[in-house]
Amino acid sequence: MAREGGTRPRMGERRERFLTSTWGAPLAAAFCCLLWGSAFPCIKIGYALFGIADTDVASQMLFAGTRFLLAGIMVILFVSAARRGPFAPRRADVGPICLLALFQTFGQYLFFYLGLAHAAGTTSSVIGASASFLAILLSSLAFRQERLTGRKVAGCLLGFAGVVLINTGGSLDSPSFSFSPGGEGMILLSTLCAAVSSCLIQRLSARHDPVLLSGWQFMMGGLGLMATGVAGGGTISPVRPGALLLLAYMAFISAAAYSIWSLLLSVNSVSRISVYGFMNPVFGFALSTVLLGEYQLVDPVRSICALALVSAGIVVVNRVGARP
Repeated sequence: MAREGGTRPRMGERRERFLTSTWGAPLAAAFCCLLWGSAFPCIKIGYALFGIADTDVASQMLFAGTRFLLAGIMVILFVSAARRGPFAPRRADVGPICLLALFQTFGQYLFFYLGLAHAAGTTSSVIGASASFLAILLSSLAFRQERLTGRKVAGCLLGFAGVVLINTGGSLDSPSFSFSPGGEGMILLSTLCAAVSSCLIQRLSARHDPVLLSGWQFMMGGLGLMATGVAGGGTISPVRPGALLLLAYMAFISAAAYSIWSLLLSVNSVSRISVYGFMNPVFGFALSTVLLGEYQLVDPVRSICALALVSAGIVVVNRVGARP
């Protein structure tokens, strides 16, 4: 939480050294991406366990809102227990929490679910992956948090090429893409909200506890999504065994991954951390193959090439001088 002097309380020196080290930052970022990658197949499984149709956008929003509300509760209860005291925001934290909730949870997922019902899966995956590129551009050009260099642009292009490769349907000579304002346009707005939230976390963490912001914005954003889903006539109820257990795991994904990601952004430049976001669709593709049995979609050569491109992009961005 923010100190009276208005400066961000320093993390433990050991934890900060780990999150900024040449091996600690990649390890923590990869763990976040692995958790987020598992969310892709878990969402599909969750819809089946709760009986939510692919076209029932209101129920999908209610499902997402419930997940994020639980994620916020998890973060707050865990930190409260660890600190042996309530992990509550001060008056100065309320504004930043609301601002972050608007972009990171409510706006990002509102636009995502509105667009997903009318967008092609391949195009949505590629547009969603551009969040990492947009975060670096916004951090450099809009928020003035770092300089935009040719190395960063080249690294992002390599990572983005890997995402395009693994999501391309059919042959590489004739990829299948489409764009409509109500479909892919909404996905693009969702991606923009995600990119803005990365820059906001980096800036707001200078004066506020990043984990506190993460936990409480989840609660506020989740409540907003739930209210929107209920207003649209959405309903959720377990129809198969394991539904509540899966929902708890998905809440854990958000609670753990976003909290760690927020800590990473609070002590590293946006470009150094955001480029790891290109690993999300790669992990998602791999885990979907295993958990959903989509083995017929796997092209080993293409998958290896995509992973190589994403890895090359990460190396290029972080090769020299990436720390703030």
